[in-house]
Amino acid sequence: MLMEGPSNDRQTFGKMGYGCKHYRRRCKIRAPCCNEVYDCRHCHNEATSLLRIIFDRHELVRHDVKQVICSVCDTEQPVARVCTNCGVNMGEYFCDVCIFYDDDIDKGQFHCDDCGICRVGGHENFFHCKKCGSCYSVGLRNNHSCVENSMRHHCPICYEYLFDSLKDTTVMKCGHTMHCECYHEMIKRDKYCCPICSKSVVDMSGTWKRIDEEIEATVMPDEYRYKKVWILCNDCNDTTEVYFHVIGQKCSHCESYNTRTIAPPVLPQ
Repeated sequence: MLMEGPSNDRQTFGKMGYGCKHYRRRCKIRAPCCNEVYDCRHCHNEATSLLRIIFDRHELVRHDVKQVICSVCDTEQPVARVCTNCGVNMGEYFCDVCIFYDDDIDKGQFHCDDCGICRVGGHENFFHCKKCGSCYSVGLRNNHSCVENSMRHHCPICYEYLFDSLKDTTVMKCGHTMHCECYHEMIKRDKYCCPICSKSVVDMSGTWKRIDEEIEATVMPDEYRYKKVWILCNDCNDTTEVYFHVIGQKCSHCESYNTRTIAPPVLPQ
């Protein structure tokens, strides 16, 4: 199927008319791992994850794709942006490193050499944090706690790998990351600590003040009134000895109630 007409008309023919639920594109890929044809690597991974035999389940390595099939003329060919037979752009955005095609360029796709993958949102809106090992919004430049390779982990809520996840992610005050939707669901369920390091992820000063008032109004029985315990503060990592109270123990250093009781320190002999 050789397209007639001006070159530009040929290249844009069928734009946004083909693809899958993940991407609009005018080609399919042949997975080198199983030699099957899929609309994209996510379609492949979803299908193979449901295989009955567990040992047959696998994921496609994007960089290993060598052959694509034009969705307009059904011609199989080596990876390239323009179909060798009908002349259409198989993707308005094309990355020959990631073997990535997408017709929906409103996403603002760009390739990050440091990440080694393509991202969306516009290159001008992101910077690559060398220590965290990922691209973050420019609003976080010099304004976040660095955690080495923080994005190269699984979301602590849903356990999906974050680095190349299609879902939006957020960086918490402590520097750890999770999906935005998982973060909001966690907050909705009144969980205000990082699931990884237990630090508070929102401003808790109002809550600490209310606990102060509750403790002041709740007198402990005589046998516990002067009891002391050692605590570790999850927010500042300080250890202190404080008076025990059934409602909570307050850190003497940062005044947080996000604390836990610990064994007394062992003094050197």
